[in-house]
Amino acid sequence: MRRIPIAERSDWRASAERLGFHFHTVDGAPYWDERAYYAFTLEQVERDLETPTLELHEMAMGLVGEIVASEFLMHRLGIPEHYRDWIARAWREGSPHLYGRMDLAYDGRAPAKLYELNYDTPTSLYEAAFFQWLWLEEQIDRGVLPRDADQYNLIQENLVETIATIAPLLPRPLYFSAVRDSPEDQGTVAYLADCAEQAGLATRRIAIEDIGLGADGRYTDLDDAPIGTLFKLYPLEFMFADAFGEALPTARVVLLEPPWKAVLSNKGILPLLWERHRGHPNLLPAFFDDRPDLALPAGWVRKPLLSREGANIEVHAGAGERWHSDGPYGDAPCIRQAFHPLARFDRGYPLVGSWVVGDRASGIGLREDDSLITRDSARFVPHAIL
Repeated sequence: MRRIPIAERSDWRASAERLGFHFHTVDGAPYWDERAYYAFTLEQVERDLETPTLELHEMAMGLVGEIVASEFLMHRLGIPEHYRDWIARAWREGSPHLYGRMDLAYDGRAPAKLYELNYDTPTSLYEAAFFQWLWLEEQIDRGVLPRDADQYNLIQENLVETIATIAPLLPRPLYFSAVRDSPEDQGTVAYLADCAEQAGLATRRIAIEDIGLGADGRYTDLDDAPIGTLFKLYPLEFMFADAFGEALPTARVVLLEPPWKAVLSNKGILPLLWERHRGHPNLLPAFFDDRPDLALPAGWVRKPLLSREGANIEVHAGAGERWHSDGPYGDAPCIRQAFHPLARFDRGYPLVGSWVVGDRASGIGLREDDSLITRDSARFVPHAIL
């Protein structure tokens, strides 16, 4: 694994704008950064990333049934009581799921370590699935990368295939929704809607703020038509806290991602995984923060159960150094995970986002930060297999 400086394509910004990648620059700073790329060997991809991703996914999925059947564990994860039976029913009935992203620390030498699962509203999808593949093809065509360069990237292909597979289980019409004023979220749902259309489905778009609640308890669009299936790039815990959220268990809407993703997107899954697979080479020791009787590693990271974009993370390194990030989750229950720092490569610290589509390991995208905490300002850097 190497970080290799490379010349930018002179026309990439115009290409990004033309193709709907409007969030390539955020607040004047680059989000998409192709001044370098990360190079992997095929063995590193297959042995160290693809295989562990599939194994970790299967381990996590194997916990869902146990958790949704246990009032104690649902309470442990902070799932509101009003939604527990609905979540359990969605799991028992096999509500379909589409995709997720797990974040891995990897340096090209030691086994990758799971930081967390982003299985409810994972972003950085468009840039991982499409725009970095376009970068690879154009850099090969222009002679900048060798002809035999490749990329670990079956994300779009598997998205289209998975949507086609689950389509018979999805009531119509199929709506794609995100917060109106989030360019990144709107870009992601536009991309997923395009994948659904490639799979032969008719789609509609609606802002989260425009979803209504009819007199019959069903969610509706701006024309008061009922919504049959809703892909929502909007966190389940936000929906739980919303006045309209109380109707979720009886609204007769199929959600993508399904309600049981509330279990996997919760960082409380990390200590549960460690309890059941202690010593696994791709797991870090993790414990609920209210268990002072457990022996914690000398260095650890405190994470709120539901924090996002690196918010409210507290790092205690083994040598005594400390870092923390601000955010809105200061009073939330937390877990503690063993400190395992990201490796530094030249300008930054890369975090590997490993994508699972359906139940298949499908590709990676790397986000690079200037600090050990990967925040919402982290840059997306493409990769290649050499």
